[in-house]
Amino acid sequence: MVPSLARAVANPPLDLDRRALDRARKSRDARFDGRFFIAVTSTGIYCRPICPAPSPKHANIRYYGSAAAAAEAGFRPCLRCRPEAAPGTPAWLGTSAVVNRGLRVIQQGALDEASVDALAERLGVGPRHLHRLFLQHVGASPIAVAQTRRLHFAKRLLDETELPMTQVALAAGFGSLRRFNDAFRKSYARAPSSLRRSRRSDAPRAALALTLHFRPPYDWDRLLAFYAARAVPGVESVADGVYRRVIRTHGAIGSIAVRHFPEANALRLEIHHPDSQATAAIVQRVRVQFDLAADPRPIAAVLGQDGLLAAAVVAAPGLRLPGAFDPFELSVRAVLGQQVSVAAARTFAARVVARCGEALPVPHAGLTHAFPSPQALARADLDGLGLTGARIRSIQALARAVASGALDFDAEPAALRATLADIPGLGPWTVEYLMLRAALDPDAFPAGDLGLRKAAGRGDKISERALAARAAAWRPWRGYAVFHLWGLLGGAVVRPVRKNPARRRIRS
Repeated sequence: MVPSLARAVANPPLDLDRRALDRARKSRDARFDGRFFIAVTSTGIYCRPICPAPSPKHANIRYYGSAAAAAEAGFRPCLRCRPEAAPGTPAWLGTSAVVNRGLRVIQQGALDEASVDALAERLGVGPRHLHRLFLQHVGASPIAVAQTRRLHFAKRLLDETELPMTQVALAAGFGSLRRFNDAFRKSYARAPSSLRRSRRSDAPRAALALTLHFRPPYDWDRLLAFYAARAVPGVESVADGVYRRVIRTHGAIGSIAVRHFPEANALRLEIHHPDSQATAAIVQRVRVQFDLAADPRPIAAVLGQDGLLAAAVVAAPGLRLPGAFDPFELSVRAVLGQQVSVAAARTFAARVVARCGEALPVPHAGLTHAFPSPQALARADLDGLGLTGARIRSIQALARAVASGALDFDAEPAALRATLADIPGLGPWTVEYLMLRAALDPDAFPAGDLGLRKAAGRGDKISERALAARAAAWRPWRGYAVFHLWGLLGGAVVRPVRKNPARRRIRS
């Protein structure tokens, strides 16, 4: 049934006016893919800006800032351009901190089993206020966002894998096959089995291999080199252009492999995990790790105005933040790497994994162990690994905080910073480094970094205050400026060494 015009009033997407949206739609510009969606009142269908279908009459077009908003207005996803395959909307464009965090945890499956009341309590607001915030910033309720996410993910599994219907339903977060079938008939006006039969014969059909799209350009080689230099033996490997690692999700151990798929502006993700219900959470963690929601164009527009960064932006227009699949693991490795070389940090991490990690039943492709869980490290004996007593205390304080739930990496940025800063041994530099990589905060900025101060001074180290003042013009993309500046130093990461009472207390 075609939605009524009254119900099809669009939530204005991002900062674009109607004329700009019309131009982007007519040009089918891939740079706007995922930034807004086009709904057609005469057909009741919503599409991506790149949809190859003939352009509808102007009077029949409605614009929405999210797929969930279009779905909640009563429109069905287009089977031709597949809105479920669009790159994710950059989380920091126009959303409040509460909505930003809410979207992240919903993408991880927070509403697959829990209620909106539980989600609101987790976010520290009331259910009604959360509903109002989502309508204001996303154009759809939390339930509609979760339902759209489940339907889109299930559609991708139908198109790209050979998983049985029951496993598709469970992996997408549906509680039963009946609910899965009902939701699909309501949204797509046909059964899931009919959609699978109608897919193109040349569609990829690996057991669990998915295509994760991004907005080009994407500097895969630079990102892969960053991970290769820091890969912990046995846990991660980089070879022949492929990133592999052991993962621990939903209480079970598996592995992933990620490779570049440039002709499709995508990464290809292969998942090996015993629990199909973990699939959506794994995909979301990979999207975060490889910063797939980033939109390079507005980032380059801001940073490219600075004479210091302009050449770096031109040289690396597709730079992404190197995130982490497991924020806890990265936090431990950041402590191990304080004031030592990258090679020494890898050695320390390898020793911790060898003593406390869980061995894979069947090693493969250089992967042998899972990184220790927070519970394992909280009670582990780390003496004799070459670690100082201060580092051991910091690692175990981190482990206890994560194991108890006191440290939540999905928390609002200000709260997460405060919690991290309270852990012994985590100084300002380490906290900001973790905000950059573990929380993927695009505006995190370790102003005390000696390398940044040197790069900003073109070889002459400037003061921390002067660096912070200059970086104000780079907001909200200071995190990307950090990696551009480190790139000017040949990728060096220089940690500050402070001689003050507080630092001495931490190091003792």
